[in-house]
Amino acid sequence: MVSIKTPIPSPTPFTYTVQAGDTLGQIAEKFNVSLDALQAANPDVDPNGMPVGQKLKIPSNPQNLSGEPTSTPVSFPVEQIACHPTVDRGMWCFVLVHNDSTATIEDISAQVTLLDANGQSLASQTAFLPLDILPPNASMPLSVFFAPDIPLDATPQVQMLTAISLQSGDARYLPVTVANTLVQVDWSGLSAQVTGQIHLPAGAIPARVVWVAAVTYDGAGRVAGVRRWESPAGINPGGSLPFSFMISSIAGRIERVDFAVEARP
Repeated sequence: MVSIKTPIPSPTPFTYTVQAGDTLGQIAEKFNVSLDALQAANPDVDPNGMPVGQKLKIPSNPQNLSGEPTSTPVSFPVEQIACHPTVDRGMWCFVLVHNDSTATIEDISAQVTLLDANGQSLASQTAFLPLDILPPNASMPLSVFFAPDIPLDATPQVQMLTAISLQSGDARYLPVTVANTLVQVDWSGLSAQVTGQIHLPAGAIPARVVWVAAVTYDGAGRVAGVRRWESPAGINPGGSLPFSFMISSIAGRIERVDFAVEARP
């Protein structure tokens, strides 16, 4: 049995600009949020190397009276939680979320806590999507790995932490699409070679960062693996870029592979 704490009446992040001498701990204390929540809202920030002027997302708190503008709060369904033990007694956990809104959602994260048979916490970590965004009407898993030694009967509890609804036409993300995908599952059913083409429409600006996420599902429709491929090259407007990489399953034969793509200038 798994437990889901319903997402997300809060946090509703706003932006703070790093000042000289700031540390993450001081910023968390200033806005009365936990350090874990602050780090989860800013997974790409190096706490030991924040430059002055860096923008941080601050999860809101009822006691935060800063008056700074807030982003639109987001609520969305969790479709499944699948945790799979590994041979060395670690555990992969996948939290499949669905964006049922008409807007793209950015910076989705969740806290996954493993509980023992008595309901006591064994370990807790933050799970993230393989991409920065989740498009409308799309599903994608957040993932996290727990190092050994995890009991086989550990059960997950999930609490959504962050999610931001983007305005239409956000210039940080480009309108790329994936086409001509091919999945070749090997004899064991546990790995597959995936290929396809990424297209950037004419009239867009050049893409310098291009990511493809592939998600494997088993015969029961459970998430069984996820991988992000990063292109060594960009794409010019009106052009395309091929991709090819291997993806594996940690929980049975691969029956389906879904793809998502993200590109930034």
